[in-house]
Amino acid sequence: MYGMSYDEIVQWFEKWDALAVAGDVEAMADMALFPINAVTDGSATSWDRATFIEQMGAQLGGEVQMESKRTPHFINDNLVFVITDGTINGITVRYGDLLTRVDGEWKFQTMAQGGWA
Repeated sequence: MYGMSYDEIVQWFEKWDALAVAGDVEAMADMALFPINAVTDGSATSWDRATFIEQMGAQLGGEVQMESKRTPHFINDNLVFVITDGTINGITVRYGDLLTRVDGEWKFQTMAQGGWA
């Protein structure tokens, strides 16, 4: 598994999820590598930091309840695609995220989820 651990990725997402529940999109943006690729049915866009904060801020806020099971697929030591199956406020979701290692730190780079188009 390229020397990377499942636990390392789970811990990264625990921090990400806690920030999402808190609505701290600025701190979430600090964990990203811009531009972000946002992919959905028949559409792919690039978001800069300001767009990320605007879009994620519109989705978060208020009471957020999340439960997730994540399955990382390591491409190599520096790339991992993570499939998430879970619920957000009672709605079943499935999406994928690409993380890339930059200067020894994991950064969020691409999100893919159906149903947004």
